[in-house]
Amino acid sequence: MVRMLRSCLQSMLKLVNSLLGMLGVAMILYAVWLIRQWQEQTGSLPFSHPLPWFIYAFLCLGALLCLVTCAGHIAAETINGCCLYFYMGFIVLLIMVEGGVVADTFLNPDWKQDFPEDPSGAFLRFSKFVESNFKICRWIGLSIFSVQGSSVLLAMLLKALGPHRHYDSDDEYDASTVALLQDSRQPNHPYVVGEPIYGPKPNDSWTVRINERANR
Repeated sequence: MVRMLRSCLQSMLKLVNSLLGMLGVAMILYAVWLIRQWQEQTGSLPFSHPLPWFIYAFLCLGALLCLVTCAGHIAAETINGCCLYFYMGFIVLLIMVEGGVVADTFLNPDWKQDFPEDPSGAFLRFSKFVESNFKICRWIGLSIFSVQGSSVLLAMLLKALGPHRHYDSDDEYDASTVALLQDSRQPNHPYVVGEPIYGPKPNDSWTVRINERANR
């Protein structure tokens, strides 16, 4: 029962973790598209000018999400305590950062001034897109929060169950394994339990004959 529950939690954590990985890949692709747009604006060779902070932020965050996705898959497969703690710690830190940004956006009317100036204009276009499609972006944000929270919860449950063991309980012994264990403990030749036999051994027949002749 415990083994089946552990396998289900592993599969669910891998699925939820894959969604985070897809988000990271999407952010990397969006950052690559922004880099292409920035090169067209400047008319220079690739990476001849430093990239704006907004493009760097998307690119680094997407790469970190991909790395954490790999760590989450390793942690889900091996149920290693260090990997699970690293995975949960990074996801919780990411949730805290996202919560701070969302709180500043809703509570501060001049929240755009808290960010540095973006010469590419990508940050301004992104903020306008969010404002014009606020309902869709709100549901996307809630979905991301729920996926991250689910990943932390599943990782905590896996850590509580612990790694795989050879046997979870005494009832899970295989019948063939028990038979092999019994065969290894018992001798191969049959034997019969009965009354002890007193007298000379068959190998001592020559000694018995000599004693009989000596008694004559």
